[in-house]
Amino acid sequence: MNGETHLSIDPEEQSLRHRQGPLNGIHVLDFSRVLAGPYATMILGDLGADVIKIEQPGSGDDTRMWGPPFMTTPAGRESTYFLSANRNKRSVTLDMKDPAERPFIEELVNWADVVVENFRPGVMDRLGLGDDRLAEMNPSLVRLSISGFGDDGPESRRVGYDHILQAEGGLMSLTGPPEGPMVKVGVPIADITAGLYGVIGILAGLVERASSGIGQRVSTSLLAGQIALHTFQGTRYLVAGEVPPPSGNQHPTVCPYGVFDASDGPIVIAVGNDAIWGRFAPLVDVDPREVRFATNDRRIANARELGELMKPVLAASTVREWLRRFDEAGVPAGEVKKIDAVYAGAQVRQQNLVWTAEHSTLGTIELPGSPLRYSRSDVALRRAPPTLGEHSDEVRDEFRNDEESQDS
Repeated sequence: MNGETHLSIDPEEQSLRHRQGPLNGIHVLDFSRVLAGPYATMILGDLGADVIKIEQPGSGDDTRMWGPPFMTTPAGRESTYFLSANRNKRSVTLDMKDPAERPFIEELVNWADVVVENFRPGVMDRLGLGDDRLAEMNPSLVRLSISGFGDDGPESRRVGYDHILQAEGGLMSLTGPPEGPMVKVGVPIADITAGLYGVIGILAGLVERASSGIGQRVSTSLLAGQIALHTFQGTRYLVAGEVPPPSGNQHPTVCPYGVFDASDGPIVIAVGNDAIWGRFAPLVDVDPREVRFATNDRRIANARELGELMKPVLAASTVREWLRRFDEAGVPAGEVKKIDAVYAGAQVRQQNLVWTAEHSTLGTIELPGSPLRYSRSDVALRRAPPTLGEHSDEVRDEFRNDEESQDS
């Protein structure tokens, strides 16, 4: 055997492992609401974690009331906003301020590998669930806190909704036409970014715990996520001293790179380097060696003039025809699609980016799927987004049965 160890895995066991997500066996206790925290815990649920979402009796997560659109059922109405960030979770209602619920909350904390909350700083302490207390109850717990403006500092206690942070974090100042007005991104990007960074923090915390045996607190904020998104615009100011203005649909440092008009609609063209320029220029009747446009910095300096030369040529053919020509020439380009066309696209469907769920009141619905794929593990929709308190009895019974089995 040449010193090698060969493990024999039962085919049925191997199949089961394939169907399980990479976070199978990880328990997540979700105290969060609205979007940043719920988005993070949804990702963990997609990856196979068992997520228990705690909601206030009677009202639940704020986003259950956000609409329209609402979908009306005999049992009530469901917010499509809530559906977007709460699949692969179980909903349990309990009043966190009720002393009678304290033993159950402590059981949940002891059960969990991960706790996620996005209250304002100080709220968890007032609930008797501050970081020191959580660590005392469960030393191996990885604890994620997401706030609006950060844990400390002069603005830490401000309420941080997405639009506020897009404004205060600088993203709005970069978005919109050059002549104004500044506009926000069309999705809650501050919340989403904070949730994504929160997941990164959790996963790294779980990896570190595997060697230390001890959990820890990880925190991020909507403000921090916005700063992280600045990328080249941030260094444009910090290093070069330039305050970036809104750049509209044209790239501020690459040309031509942006939205242009074909005969029947807009098209996005991305001439990302001089080699692509050499293939692109002849298609729009421009000599690629023309000194004004031969290099990217010269094209940036003469962007308006180049745009005027391209305009009548591009306007002479349809989007579909230009996409065909650009594809043949090796020039990156794309159609500007509305949401309905995106979800109808064959590539989106083939990549399993739309998931079908059986909702307890809505019936069969479709949801945006996970962007992640693994070669062996399964990233999948295991639970439809829950109705308010849908799993309260189920979860309480599980813990009650566990106590009884331990007592016996």
